[in-house]
Amino acid sequence: MYERARSCAMLKIFLVEDSPLVRRRIAALIGAIKGVEIVGEAEDAGDALSGIAATDADVIIVDLRLTGGSGLDVLAGLARSSRPVITIVLTNYSSAVIRETCLSAGANYFFDKTSEFNLARNVIESIAHARAATATG
Repeated sequence: MYERARSCAMLKIFLVEDSPLVRRRIAALIGAIKGVEIVGEAEDAGDALSGIAATDADVIIVDLRLTGGSGLDVLAGLARSSRPVITIVLTNYSSAVIRETCLSAGANYFFDKTSEFNLARNVIESIAHARAATATG
């Protein structure tokens, strides 16, 4: 029973990033947050959408540049899904136009990978803490 409650309290994160090196770095930094579990990774839009569905992820961290498709394809696929997820775009392509395009496409958050990574981490930590408080309270 305790394991099930603990599992439900964990914030399940799915990473969508074309660079294996960057993906490992993000997984290590985000996975170190208490209450967070990295449940899957993908480097292209198709694998991302099927992996997200299979893992029942709560939060998706997605880059715009992928090996197949783009982060916008992932956002579009998630917008068609009946299951709500929190989407965080974490990218080096952070012009105002791209930021607005992603937010209009359904992203909940948008961060520049080079200068706002700590902000993204703080948002994820806040979501994880809120999830834990809801599960225990």
